[in-house]
Amino acid sequence: MTVDPVRAIADAVLYEGYILWPYRRSALKNQRRWTFGGVYPRGHSAAHPDDPWTMRTQCLLEGPPDTRVEVRVRFLHVVTRRVGRATGDGLELVDELEVSGERHIAWDEAVEREVVLDPAAAGSVAVCGRRTAIDVAAGSDREDLRHPDGERAGALIRSWHALEGAVDVAVERLDEGLWRLSVTIANTTPWDGDDREAALARTFCSTHTVLRAEGGGAFVSLTDPPDALRAHADACENAGTWPVLVGEPGARDTLLSSPIILEDHPRIAPESPGDLFDGGEIDQMLVLNILSLTDEEKAEMRATDPRAREILERTEALTPDELMRLHGTIRDWQVLR
Repeated sequence: MTVDPVRAIADAVLYEGYILWPYRRSALKNQRRWTFGGVYPRGHSAAHPDDPWTMRTQCLLEGPPDTRVEVRVRFLHVVTRRVGRATGDGLELVDELEVSGERHIAWDEAVEREVVLDPAAAGSVAVCGRRTAIDVAAGSDREDLRHPDGERAGALIRSWHALEGAVDVAVERLDEGLWRLSVTIANTTPWDGDDREAALARTFCSTHTVLRAEGGGAFVSLTDPPDALRAHADACENAGTWPVLVGEPGARDTLLSSPIILEDHPRIAPESPGDLFDGGEIDQMLVLNILSLTDEEKAEMRATDPRAREILERTEALTPDELMRLHGTIRDWQVLR
């Protein structure tokens, strides 16, 4: 199966820090999550200025006036998972429930959200502005848990809060065939409180923006702009994010505006068996740490999060050859003088 390299990098950014080693709820580092790319409710941000309620991307685009740009904003929406034990007249909320040898614990999961400004609807790059609303309704669902004989044991109740906001796109002509694009994401979800964990349930978490140019347009690297465009590149104002070119080396049709600073054309290591949600660590060390967990620790890892369970199952299925490929790889030879 062919993997879209842009999507692979964007997903790595989306889930960076989602859950960290040792991948268990009891770990202190997993009790304060959603630390990258947060766009918080405006009411929370007013009292906590370090938690911004907007994110702004500015970048340069070269191309004719009929160039079209797709703008795709992606983020995680916190989903609260509660555990209920079956009683005679309903459910009693508990912190943990074991059913047929499997543990179920209360935890915060997440669902992916996307807002897409279609270039066919948005018009050419010469159009000077467009707004798209972010409007996610509150909701919940229930997953029943049963004993092997079919008797009701309890349920998992997942719920999420409503989100409100907008994505504004503006275009400024700088020169013949040169444009500055601005994408501003704002979270206007109503909020009046001082509980950060509660505010996070109404936050756009791990927010990032992917821009794709169609019709001959090409983005300009802000990391290493050409000398003739350096002044315009330096004038771009990015708040809470950093745009880099993504795709195959040399490609300039796609830009990822990430809350994590990346180089142009970042790549996922081909030896990596899958996402471990921690770009600051090497896969081999994390894999060996996972394999060294006790049975009790692995049981908690499985129960904590479906993505943690997938990491464990994938790691335990690695072959000796796959483990050896994680040991180290030389990418390029260089002569240093």
